[in-house]
Amino acid sequence: MNLATFSFPTTIRFGAGAISELPTHLARLGIAQPFVVTDPGLLVTGAFTLLKTTLAGHGRVFAEVEPNPAEANVEAAARAFVEAGCDGIVAFGGGSALDVGKAVRLRIKAPGRTLREFDFEADWSGLAPLIAVPTTAGTGSEVGRSAVIVVDGKKCVFFHPTLLAALVILDPELTRELPPKLTAATGADALTHCIESFTSPVFHPMCDGIALEGARLITRALPVAVKNGSDLEARSTMQIAAAMGGIAFQKDLGATHSLAHPLSAICGLHHGLANAICLPHVMAWNAARKPGLYRRVGSAFGLEIADDSATISAVRELLKGIGLGDGLRAHGVRESHLDALAEQAWEDSCHKTNPVPVTRADLRELYENAL
Repeated sequence: MNLATFSFPTTIRFGAGAISELPTHLARLGIAQPFVVTDPGLLVTGAFTLLKTTLAGHGRVFAEVEPNPAEANVEAAARAFVEAGCDGIVAFGGGSALDVGKAVRLRIKAPGRTLREFDFEADWSGLAPLIAVPTTAGTGSEVGRSAVIVVDGKKCVFFHPTLLAALVILDPELTRELPPKLTAATGADALTHCIESFTSPVFHPMCDGIALEGARLITRALPVAVKNGSDLEARSTMQIAAAMGGIAFQKDLGATHSLAHPLSAICGLHHGLANAICLPHVMAWNAARKPGLYRRVGSAFGLEIADDSATISAVRELLKGIGLGDGLRAHGVRESHLDALAEQAWEDSCHKTNPVPVTRADLRELYENAL
């Protein structure tokens, strides 16, 4: 057996009202001038008002993060951080804001080196401290070691253990205002993380257990959170489950994510929506070639008959029930996109840990199935 590494180091402060403790955590980490990284849509929300009240006017707000964050967002944030004389980062928002918040620390540490020149083997110790505060329940980026940034029209994954946040604050109060469509899409992202990480052939039994429990929690809480955003128990459960998905996919993911990344970069689809559309098709393709793959996932769902067919049907029904049952065509994807999509999907590393090996032609076929 090959040697394996297991790591669960992130400190998480969880519960309604946890954001009120932010000043204490900033002081503990030696952050006197926090640099808040967020997106413009959050500026008009109650969640952001609560953050501003908590910070009491301290720090600088950078709100230029795009839905699929690009290298230009990271570059602009790095310049603003230095100009404002900040000494730490509060990444506040969905996966896009969290990823920019993580990646900008690389540029601050090495101002003469662009993301294109990122050296995975270099010593990146001493990065600016980061507190991650998600306002969605989906990406799990708050507990991740990577940042996904669009560079030259392609989604690139920048991975390094030092990108981990010094602290994660999970406060379900911050997710109450998340609209149903975004609640559904981000929740589908979390579900995809749990299913793909569990079925990845990489050896990590602890992550397997976390993935299955995360999937169980999502199937119960996500429909409730979509229907009633004020249900704090459902919102709390989804935040925990999303973090569990983020922890689990240190195992790596699968072909669904290789399909989803180009759909965002080329066609502008929300990452969670792209995952939701592709996931059942990838599951069906995998199960046809490796029977029994999803039996334990179905058992985690609580299905009486937990074979592949029943599990895939349950996923389809869950996604349809939360409004994510359409195909790619309904979101502007056309046959003319498929060659470029398949090329980028083939270059994406996630499919390398799919439970069944795929070819470039297979990925194109999956896009066709998902149209």
